[in-house]
Amino acid sequence: MKDKDPGVVDTGSGYKRNLMMITIISTFGGLLFGYDTGVINGALPFMSEPDQLNLTAFTEGLVASSLLLGAAIGAVVGGSLSDKLGRRKYILYLSVLFFVTAVGCALAINVPMMVVFRFFLGVAVGGASVTVPAFLAEMAPTERRGRLVTQNEFMIVTGQLLAFTTNAVIGNLLVNSGFTWRYMLVIAAIPAVVLFFGMLRVPESPRWLVSKGREKEALSVLKKIRTEKRAEAELEEIYETIQKEKEIDKASLKDLAIPWIRNIVFLGIGIAVIQQITGINSIMYYGTEILRDAGFETGAALIANIANGAISVIAVIIGIWLLGKVGRKPMLLVGQVGAVIALFSIGLFSSMFEGTDILPYIVITFTVIFLAFMQGAIAPVTWLMLAEIFPSRIRGLGMGVSVFFLWIVNFFIGLTFPTMLSAIGLSTTFYMFAVLNVLAIVFVIRFLPETKDVSLEDLEEYFKKKEERKVEGKFSKEVM
Repeated sequence: MKDKDPGVVDTGSGYKRNLMMITIISTFGGLLFGYDTGVINGALPFMSEPDQLNLTAFTEGLVASSLLLGAAIGAVVGGSLSDKLGRRKYILYLSVLFFVTAVGCALAINVPMMVVFRFFLGVAVGGASVTVPAFLAEMAPTERRGRLVTQNEFMIVTGQLLAFTTNAVIGNLLVNSGFTWRYMLVIAAIPAVVLFFGMLRVPESPRWLVSKGREKEALSVLKKIRTEKRAEAELEEIYETIQKEKEIDKASLKDLAIPWIRNIVFLGIGIAVIQQITGINSIMYYGTEILRDAGFETGAALIANIANGAISVIAVIIGIWLLGKVGRKPMLLVGQVGAVIALFSIGLFSSMFEGTDILPYIVITFTVIFLAFMQGAIAPVTWLMLAEIFPSRIRGLGMGVSVFFLWIVNFFIGLTFPTMLSAIGLSTTFYMFAVLNVLAIVFVIRFLPETKDVSLEDLEEYFKKKEERKVEGKFSKEVM
């Protein structure tokens, strides 16, 4: 009689069910990430009213972007805190922070109070952005890791769609209520409660337990999500891997003096930055404002904005499927070319049809097309390549610096977008994004290697040899 598949397949014993429960509960962190970044989209028009927070273009950008500055900090400290406290315990703490700050934002009586609570909400978002995928990767069996980790990306865009839908319902039903935006913001407290009580039932990461010398507890966890034979074998693998990692001389900032390390870290920063200069988050945070500027009434803009959330969910599903079939570089280039065409079209038609009834429909059409290319190609490739390009020795440094720059660029775009929209108009603003994306295409063609089916060791050799060839070429020129 043949043994059963060593993976999580024994539904009679509950292994698959346990793993599914862990995945669903922990990815509520991703859902909160998506909801809290998307809900401001519909809340801003109501928040800006004179009898509410009376926001200007600058303070509107400050309220939206304060979360992103907090997220940058949360992403940087999240890794070390989850290493110290444990993935499960840290996610529990984040759920409390999500709840408190969501309620605080809903009760804010002025701009400073709103900015402070949005900043700490961002700390929770940034912490979740690095901790939840790491937790899932450590709980999942090897053969299902990619699929389970990408569930978090799916939950992020689902959270954004939920935010856009909730905004539309509340915004149209309670249009004359002074509490409209407060209802939108406080709803985020509900999934935070689900995350907290759900995580009380979820076990700690077996990899973290082994790293703390708690092998018996790790084996007990593994037996809940693997067959007994697989659990014992995997415990040994985890132990050996951790011992090897302890022997690796991890890179630090001083190692940026080494040319090949510096080059690969700069490449990671470039990958992170080109995702943000697409202008994606100007649409995710200010989509309702963009549609109002194009000519929609607030209620209609809130409803139309649901299309942005829906296409994001569909595109992410397609993008995850494509990752296993298409090279990273061509997929990224197709996404960027599509984004440039959509951004240029928004700019062109905004100037051609300014003030006409048809303009809002043109803008929503090309916004949806832009999001299809962005969420279906650029976003999934960005995160996957950031995970693939860094060899083990510099992964912590490379990912930390790259993600920090991603959030910082996100922050500056979020801060300045309302001011740009007010000062130079819809058309010129999107022309600027189109030009930036042309430069991004040049960067990808010129500097990005293909990472699909390439081992980390081969990538490390590629960058070392590339630097050697550069040095040899410089030496040859000097001799001549």
